[in-house]
Amino acid sequence: QVQLVESGGGLVQAGGSLRLSCAASGRTFSNYAMGWFRQAPGKEREFVAGISGNGGRTYYVELVKGRFTISRDNAQNTVYLQMNSLKPEDTAVYYCAANRFSYYRGEYDPKLYNYWGQGTQVTVSS
Repeated sequence: QVQLVESGGGLVQAGGSLRLSCAASGRTFSNYAMGWFRQAPGKEREFVAGISGNGGRTYYVELVKGRFTISRDNAQNTVYLQMNSLKPEDTAVYYCAANRFSYYRGEYDPKLYNYWGQGTQVTVSS
């Protein structure tokens, strides 16, 4: 089992920044690829960014490329999502997710991740 707890959400004005954190416990953190997803009201959960277990490969949905950065600190069992130049359309509940993959390719499908945090709200005002 892997337990995930997100933090760092909040209210920010358009153009501002937030850094989300996801603390993991339970198993060897570096064995797990990590993903950040988000879900806006009335919409499906969507992939935002992912990172391989050793941090060597990162993946982003086109909408956030150049604005968001995913990183991880395996010594601290934590994955981060640095979000810059935020837009009102980034407003959503953000979730971190984890799973073991034979070779992580930034899988977009939420069903491929077995472990989820409770989510943290990000609201961007215009």
